Amino acid sequence: MSSKSRPSCNEAKAVSVKSDEKMAVEIPHEKWSGKIEEVALGATKEEGGTRAKKITVGGETTLPFLTFEGALPHKPVIAIEVHDTVPTYPDSLREIFEPVWDKPEQWAKVAVEKWHADLICLKLKGIAPDGLNKTPQEAFSTVEKVLKSVDVPLFIYGCGDEEKDAKVFNECGELIKKERCTIGLAENEKYKSLAAAAMGFNCNIVAFSNIDINLAKQLNILLTDFGVKKNRILMDPLQAGLGYGLEYSYSIIERLRLGALLGDAMLQMAIVCDSTVAWDAREAVDESYPGELATRGILWEATTAISALTAGADVIIMRHPRAVELVRNTIEKLTGKIGE
Repeated sequence: MSSKSRPSCNEAKAVSVKSDEKMAVEIPHEKWSGKIEEVALGATKEEGGTRAKKITVGGETTLPFLTFEGALPHKPVIAIEVHDTVPTYPDSLREIFEPVWDKPEQWAKVAVEKWHADLICLKLKGIAPDGLNKTPQEAFSTVEKVLKSVDVPLFIYGCGDEEKDAKVFNECGELIKKERCTIGLAENEKYKSLAAAAMGFNCNIVAFSNIDINLAKQLNILLTDFGVKKNRILMDPLQAGLGYGLEYSYSIIERLRLGALLGDAMLQMAIVCDSTVAWDAREAVDESYPGELATRGILWEATTAISALTAGADVIIMRHPRAVELVRNTIEKLTGKIGE
């Protein structure tokens, strides 16, 4: 700048005074035409069930946590997983889970009363024909014990074998019918028997797709054509763990939510993500990697879960109680509930 064009001291002061003046800043708001379906989880005594309270998820008219832009009537909730058989957890989790991991009903009770789970996700991996091959009657007994031990809503996942899952849910049908449980996982090539069980036994259903927005939409179309109502479907688009495709699954979850808000009726279902996949990462369980192992896995799972929440998840399935605490605090901060 030449000396001729350079501002004088007085002119510079005037500019400085003006820069101190407060200016109104208008925050841009997006306008969305779509709304996420609300899904009721669990049934109270007044509704014929035995749950202490009903939890509702969904109902959003904007992107996650943007309360200044649209309605977010229900904050995300956390389900803690419980297995019907001793899981193959890494050694770093043995001290926490070993006292209860062969007693699903006690595991669920600790998860609710000590770790403050909103929901329980009971995974019936023990019924797999190529595994322990537990009978439908054994599965019935496990579900019955878990239902009696806790009063929160229940997710019940089969083993993925369509024929065996159908037998198990038919056996448990009358037991869970009054509780408005959520069952899964329905997939594109094997959804009819699970959809029939959901409709016949008053259950919600989880529609699973493998990180593919088109498959997710197609399965929703198949389920609704079969007769399942939109407000009884939750989508599981497959959560990837930190370092193992998290950014790709984040993109898919976000695109599902954007498509829903832009008005695509076949994408307007609530979303559930399973962040326990984070524990499959070697960085979360291997002592040879940098950092203290006791906290590394916890942070691995919490980071995976928080990513899913900020992408659009309504329900997060989690494992470690400390990771659950971290994610719950994050939800409270992002929804402005701290200090209320």
